[in-house]
Amino acid sequence: MRRTRTAGFAAVSLAAALALTACSAGEPGQTGQTAGGGGGAATSGGGGGDGITIGIKFDQPGLGLKEGNDYTGFDVDVARYVAGKLGYSEDQIQFVESVSSQRETLLENGSVDMIFATYSITDERKQRVAFAGPYFVAGQDLLVAADNTDITGPDTLDGKVLCSVEGSTSAERIRDEHSEGVELYPAQTYSECVELLSAGNVDAVTTDDVILAGYAAQPQYEGQFKVVGNPFSEENYGVGLPKENDVCEDVNSAITEMIDDGTWEELLKKNVGDNFKWNQELNPPKPQPCA
Repeated sequence: MRRTRTAGFAAVSLAAALALTACSAGEPGQTGQTAGGGGGAATSGGGGGDGITIGIKFDQPGLGLKEGNDYTGFDVDVARYVAGKLGYSEDQIQFVESVSSQRETLLENGSVDMIFATYSITDERKQRVAFAGPYFVAGQDLLVAADNTDITGPDTLDGKVLCSVEGSTSAERIRDEHSEGVELYPAQTYSECVELLSAGNVDAVTTDDVILAGYAAQPQYEGQFKVVGNPFSEENYGVGLPKENDVCEDVNSAITEMIDDGTWEELLKKNVGDNFKWNQELNPPKPQPCA
């Protein structure tokens, strides 16, 4: 059942403020299904209202993946942690799919309360929605076969076949700025790109490094791939919120606590594997002040 957003956020804000004060003293389209199992513990007393609706990706292994009634990934676990610090128990969380083209609309029309979905903070998006975070800083990188020694960065792709999702600017950026001789292969999904890489039909796949690491960490691809580890862009993943909200600072406080108590690193390694080397100059990030 949907709830009134304004009232719900007010209740969250009050509960979160009390919960976070207590912690420092000593210790929220489309139809979705209630998530269950795993994640951070809820603050005692609950967040009020009848729950919180959170937008995630359903098709990104290691970040946001729906399999049956199970939801897994780094974004999902971070969402659970933050919701817990806002006073929501796991059975009060409803996850719904948040595809990239619909994220602003879902927040504007009240279909979701917040979004954790590899959602880069940009000035253009800030015209329509608000952001807490970032909780991770990604960079565009390359996924190649584990034994590939020829491809070491975007400047080493001349004569190679590079796969990315059709409509994405990732591959065009490499061709225009780094390797004019690269052959671009547009696929419908990153899963298709990774399957082509596994079959030897393309030489590399490009998108954000943590997304690539999520695919490489899947059991069916164990030992097949590596992320090159030479990122050449900066993407600040934030928590999407309605433009008018009362919880941004509380979400930032929860992210900071997650980083400080070691949960951030634990969740990242759990979901994308111990072999992923994130950019340590930018991670873990410090949340930006809420506007």
